[in-house]
Amino acid sequence: MKPAKSPRRFLRGLLVTLFWLGVWQAVSMLVAKPVIFASPIDTLRALWAQVPTAAYWSAVLGSLGRIALGFFLALILGLLVGIAAFRFSLLRTLLSPLLTMMKTVPVASFIILILVWFGSSSLAVIVALLIVFPQIYFAALSGLESTNPELLELSRVFRVPAGRTAWQVYRPALWPYLMGACASALGMSWKAGIAAEVIGTPLHSIGEQLYLSKVYMATAELFAWTLTVILLSTVFEKAVLRLLRRVGK
Repeated sequence: MKPAKSPRRFLRGLLVTLFWLGVWQAVSMLVAKPVIFASPIDTLRALWAQVPTAAYWSAVLGSLGRIALGFFLALILGLLVGIAAFRFSLLRTLLSPLLTMMKTVPVASFIILILVWFGSSSLAVIVALLIVFPQIYFAALSGLESTNPELLELSRVFRVPAGRTAWQVYRPALWPYLMGACASALGMSWKAGIAAEVIGTPLHSIGEQLYLSKVYMATAELFAWTLTVILLSTVFEKAVLRLLRRVGK
């Protein structure tokens, strides 16, 4: 059954893509001002001109490295702190106001404060970390709290080692929550990270290129860099989720 559905799924995705490309082209023709709204062809031309350049790949790798570092730091810290808070209720109580603040304070406020305190070079790393950390933390807590108590009781009765209990009892309960949090947090890390770069304009970053495109009213280049962010975010998300699925098996 799966091979039969695959071509239909591909065709459906292709038709949806062509539909929205057609809408994009129609809007650009209606506006009739490339400086305000670039067409898909203008955007692809601008992207094609950028891809062979060293500046393009320097910006792509710079932003990818910063945002990926922020995400993985948040993933590791969120898991560790979530496990510790699950084990020690006092820690959970102490962290509650801090986590509430991290969830409610506007991203722009974080960006400006971090820019003042640490400068622009590490801005995207810290912003991505602050955006992702609460989601991983709460996912870890929720997953651990959902662990089947009967399985835990059996582990205690049969004196199963703590490491084996963690891997075979806690991990299956935790992983679906972690996967859901990561699926949401991955996109948010790119949105917040690129927004931080646009404000801080660190060297060798996509945010810097977006800012320059705005300054010079190069709308096609602006769309091309936006398309680059979408592609990078999609590939990064699929790669990370695939890695987590393998670890979770």
